[in-house]
Amino acid sequence: MTEIISDHPANDDQIIPANEVLPSHIQLMAIPNRPIFPHVMFSRVYPKKDFEKELGHYKNEKSATIGFIMPQVEAEHLDPENIHQIIGRMGTVAKIVNISEAPDDHIQVVFQGLRRFKSLNVYHQNGRIYADVYYPEVKSKGTEDELKALTIAIINSLKELVKHNPIFKEEIRLFLSHNNLDDPNVLADFAINMTTADRVELQEILETKNIKPRLEKVLFHLRKELDLNELKEKMTRQIEEKISKQQRDFFLREQLKAIKEELGMEKDDKTEYIEELNEKLKKLTLSEEAEKVVAREVDKLKILNEQSPEYALCRNYLDQITSLPWGIESQDNLDVKRARVVLDEHHFGLKDVKERILEFMAVAQLKGTISGSIMCLVGPPGVGKTSLGQSVAQALGRKFFRFSLGGMRDEAEIKGHRRTYIGAMMGKILQAIKSCETQNPVILLDELDKVGASYQGDPASALLEVLDPEQNNNFRDHYLDLGFDLSKVLFIATANVTDTIPAALFDRMEVIELSGYTLEEKERIAEDHLIPKLLPKNGLTPKDIAFTPATVRKIISDYAREAGVRGLEKVLAQCTRKIAAKVATSRKHKKYQVTQKMLVELLGQARFTNGALRKIQTKGVVMGLAWTAVGGKTLYIESLLTHNKNEIKITGQLGDIMQESANLAISYIKANAGKFGLNPELIAKSGIHIHVPEGATPKDGPSAGITLASSLISAFLAKPVAKNFAMTGELTLTGLVLPIGGVKEKLLAAKRNKVKNIIFPAENKKDVDELSKDLHEGLTLYFVERYQEVFELLF
Repeated sequence: MTEIISDHPANDDQIIPANEVLPSHIQLMAIPNRPIFPHVMFSRVYPKKDFEKELGHYKNEKSATIGFIMPQVEAEHLDPENIHQIIGRMGTVAKIVNISEAPDDHIQVVFQGLRRFKSLNVYHQNGRIYADVYYPEVKSKGTEDELKALTIAIINSLKELVKHNPIFKEEIRLFLSHNNLDDPNVLADFAINMTTADRVELQEILETKNIKPRLEKVLFHLRKELDLNELKEKMTRQIEEKISKQQRDFFLREQLKAIKEELGMEKDDKTEYIEELNEKLKKLTLSEEAEKVVAREVDKLKILNEQSPEYALCRNYLDQITSLPWGIESQDNLDVKRARVVLDEHHFGLKDVKERILEFMAVAQLKGTISGSIMCLVGPPGVGKTSLGQSVAQALGRKFFRFSLGGMRDEAEIKGHRRTYIGAMMGKILQAIKSCETQNPVILLDELDKVGASYQGDPASALLEVLDPEQNNNFRDHYLDLGFDLSKVLFIATANVTDTIPAALFDRMEVIELSGYTLEEKERIAEDHLIPKLLPKNGLTPKDIAFTPATVRKIISDYAREAGVRGLEKVLAQCTRKIAAKVATSRKHKKYQVTQKMLVELLGQARFTNGALRKIQTKGVVMGLAWTAVGGKTLYIESLLTHNKNEIKITGQLGDIMQESANLAISYIKANAGKFGLNPELIAKSGIHIHVPEGATPKDGPSAGITLASSLISAFLAKPVAKNFAMTGELTLTGLVLPIGGVKEKLLAAKRNKVKNIIFPAENKKDVDELSKDLHEGLTLYFVERYQEVFELLF
């Protein structure tokens, strides 16, 4: 046995001598949650293994005493390394009253608290902790009347507490059978044990030796406990009243419903829903397959409980089926003359496009029904692809629905989600038909060229079934899992380019190209459509503002040269907003005439100028014509001779094909230098640098072949090409000029940039002949078969 720590009682502690009931040497054990008080019985349950280790030696002893002390930090056992922390800390000595078996291989020990103690010396022996203890005397500094008053107050509080919690009644009865409540010391220790005070507060009361302060603290905690119980009861009462009211209302509603059903005044929700469903079905012409599925689902719905999740799924599925317009079609108006009027009213120009749409309607008029190929309108932004689709729907008298395919990456957007998924719904196609409430609407699939693909599937592949006239008469949406006839829907797709449309999908459509508008067409569109639309949007009337024709032409040539009219609309909107600001702040009302002189004030400096035309009067600089996704464009090619022999440098972010064209042009010129009057020595000793301005824009394609050759010859001859010429054509090593694409777009680009002379490959003459004469009016076109003809025109 080793002595760990020793302590001595304070001077004011009167020591009660140890006797046979209260020994001076006891074993110490931890009580983790709350301290034990004298005169109170309590029980502890130990695993058999722990019991044998700590209390096994007391099995055969009657009235063995144990000292219980609460560590500063909550723990089940006293730590031998830190037992110095319990020196001077007050605990309670208790005797073992009973030891019995408990379930799950445990031992239950019943103790009774006897008296407060403090330790003097602490020992650690055989895995147990022992201490020499003394028992402080209880002091009473208050008067007898004060103690009596506090005692009565505590007893009254206990009586009130029993009313709130009847379980305390049995504890008080059991306590009174062994103790007397007339003793304030005993009363205080028992009463505090009835509260839910925390471990620190309880330890403080345990260590209070003076009876009066202890009674005061106990009374405080009892009153606090009463307040908590009253609050708990109040909250419980409020909740019960609320529940009772809800239950009462529920029973009354159920009784009212039963009475109404008995009198035939009301039906339950399920019956009413099924009757409404049957009324809907009478108005629809479902397919044989759909009728069988609906009948099966209705039978299932009848036996399902309304609170069941399956009921909601089944009802939603039936709602979706019956929301589709099975057999409901709008009457087509196939009058071609009326259609022409509608198209001309909403769109100026686009003669070829309108003719193709009218041909489509003429065939439908003769057949009596619309069917056949799917139209795909291809052209740069702002040329009217989407609005053409709306005009077609208006001309036919059909409902119109548009949704964008741009950025779509999930196949389920087209074909729907399977019903096994949470939040499943039909695909966009059937949602569009549901929205239009007719089986034959016009559905515009916008931005077809921008469909994506991901791990969730390929929407473009899903569109194959939708857009194939041979398959879409039995389109199967994943959600419905029923065949639905899409053959009566008129699908119109739009795209800026066709390169990114999958070949299988592209094969199912008839492409109609919208190349762009001429200066004259844009002028008419601005005067007839854009300006009348913009005035009311900006709070103006024709009495407030007017644009002269010369001003409109200036706006188009200097601020809006794009192929479409969207840029022109933005510029005109900017003008009208500026004038609206003037009108709003002007004291006198006057009409503003927008003239060319006002454009700099309203729109700033011109975005496009003709200074580039003067640039090509420099040696080595030639204008070419290019096709882009946003329409035709002029392209300048510059060539420069350097002193680095045999050096060939090509810049301007050119693609592989265009770089090959440049190398081909160099080889062709070197091989035919004599034909063009070039100095072989100069060619041999000079390096070549070819550059295409706007280096931030990628450029590619074979149609710049003759432009590259002309630029090189101009550099070698040190002579500029003829004035106001632009050209396009693919060059071969033998000097042949091969045909190119995008003829209309390139003509429009030349007109927008006020070019007068254009060189085309001879084989493109047939393409020019198919175009409207207005398109190339004022232009001189040259059609060449060999490059020698180009050289003669330019030099």
